[in-house]
Amino acid sequence: MALRNTKTELATVQPGGAFFLPAVIQDAGDQAAKRFIEFFTANIRNPNTRQAYARAARDFFAWCDAHGLTLDRLQPVVVASYIETLQTELSAPSVKQHLAAIRMLFDWLVVGQVLPMNPAASVRGPKYVTQRGKTPVLSAGDARKLLDSINTSTVVGLRDRALIGLMVYSFARVSAVVGMRVEDYYQNGKRWWVRLHEKGGKFHEVPAHHNAGAYVDAYIAAAGTASDKKGYLFRTAEGKTNVLTARPMTRSDVLRMIKRRAEDAELPENICCHTFRATGITAYLENGGTIENAQAIAAHESPRTTKLYDRTTDAITLDEVERIVI
Repeated sequence: MALRNTKTELATVQPGGAFFLPAVIQDAGDQAAKRFIEFFTANIRNPNTRQAYARAARDFFAWCDAHGLTLDRLQPVVVASYIETLQTELSAPSVKQHLAAIRMLFDWLVVGQVLPMNPAASVRGPKYVTQRGKTPVLSAGDARKLLDSINTSTVVGLRDRALIGLMVYSFARVSAVVGMRVEDYYQNGKRWWVRLHEKGGKFHEVPAHHNAGAYVDAYIAAAGTASDKKGYLFRTAEGKTNVLTARPMTRSDVLRMIKRRAEDAELPENICCHTFRATGITAYLENGGTIENAQAIAAHESPRTTKLYDRTTDAITLDEVERIVI
């Protein structure tokens, strides 16, 4: 595996790809370079986390390089100074993610005996507490309006309706849905189930809601992919045609599709992929569902995370405000 010389940019961190090492790491020697690469290839398996942590490492070491700092001179006060600088540029959650990436990378270097101590271990990030998520949520009526507005006379329309329907009715992350194979929609007894590929290589299985099942059935029948069990469930279309390829849709493909469908339905332009996860959870809770069961369906590790998606109190809050009569 070749190490390519460049001063500050870490470009590709996929296994088998080309690596760009920050100057601070290069100057620390081959062992530091080896551990740096192993951190992204052997230690972090989730590609989204890998990319986010790579950006954080790139930005931090670029800052170090600009200030003439070498790896052996990095102390807690240096990392703290960098975090203070970040807080003037990024939101608190983004700063906390950057610090987490830096701290984890240095832990890896310490274990590999590249550094005697982790200079980020004692650095504290900004306080950030939220009781309500910022993801835009659709009302049940608007979600139905969006689904019904999709032209299902084409296989692409059927695909889009099935994809959005799955995210709404199974509280699925977009990354889990685009990773599905045809065999991940399967029959178990009298019911059809959905197998979602979640973070950390885990699988999460939930019964398919009857609406979601009907949408997926119609899409698979039109696409003619029922026998292609190992093929991707949600596939791209060839150009602007309605001919599907064997390639899976990406998260960016889904986001563009959602923006287009939302515009056609005259819905807010801030709708995103995560909107449907939040919309499904909110609709479920509004109809008497419990946080505990919503947590299980959404595969959240903590009910506090699920609660961030719950917007059932929004209307109550507005009603209370309207009591202020002047």
